[in-house]
Amino acid sequence: MKVFVTGASGWIGSAVVPELLNAGHQVVGLARSERSADQLRSAGAQVLRGDIEDLDVLSAGATEADGVIHLAYSQDFTQIEAAVRMDANAIEAFGSALEGTGKPLVITSGTPAVAGSLATESDAPPSIGPAAGRGINARAALALADRGVRSAVVRIPRSAHGDGDRSGLIPRVIGIAREKGFSGFVGEGTSRWPAVHVLDAATLFRLAVERAPAGSVLHAVGDEGVPVRDFATLIGHHLGLPVTSVEAEEFGFIGALLAIDQPASSALTRELLGWEPTHPGLIADLDEGHYFN
Repeated sequence: MKVFVTGASGWIGSAVVPELLNAGHQVVGLARSERSADQLRSAGAQVLRGDIEDLDVLSAGATEADGVIHLAYSQDFTQIEAAVRMDANAIEAFGSALEGTGKPLVITSGTPAVAGSLATESDAPPSIGPAAGRGINARAALALADRGVRSAVVRIPRSAHGDGDRSGLIPRVIGIAREKGFSGFVGEGTSRWPAVHVLDAATLFRLAVERAPAGSVLHAVGDEGVPVRDFATLIGHHLGLPVTSVEAEEFGFIGALLAIDQPASSALTRELLGWEPTHPGLIADLDEGHYFN
């Protein structure tokens, strides 16, 4: 297959591109800068210059490809509405380009929180709160199945971890610990974060674009739920800092995430596509030490 990938030089994209290439696919990556373009060429991918707001470029890339993996998303948490709008426009551009072709469109979203239980692929995305916009966009992508697009959503958990992670939530938690002089958890630290190694997530994206049925919701979950206190304790150990309970407000928006119990399952995904994570879980990955170099 010839696969068009947005966000191809980002954290997850940089794992998805070699995963696709190693499986024998061609990859065309969207590149906003020459630096990103050079990174993609070095990996063996072709380059299409443009950014996520260049809808004509997105349409052309999708039209010329056998499938699309859409990973690009603004990480500016001060401009959430703008990020959701850009994502919605990109999804519609892809849908219009792929309509009636039966070609795959795989987008990314987040695993939902379901009070008191494991979130599954059958659970609806949030309809209120900061994540509601991405949930609306995910539903729009899935609706493209009715327009002849083999659309699928891969939900990524709180942490997509691995060697080289510099901008995810775990590096931010570590940065806060360094800044404050202690490693903190909220309350008793029993809230759980689901997690996945980035290389396992990349495998799931490949399987999704190859053969996920139209309208599939997939969970890239390796660890169903790691207690916040467990990884806070390990962070404190590696940094030589005390570990303590804090109020959520002390850590800003990260504090709210530390307080929410959000375990998630990937049982349906594993059954559907035969996906099995093989790389280290979050605690083992943290204990390797590369996050603290």
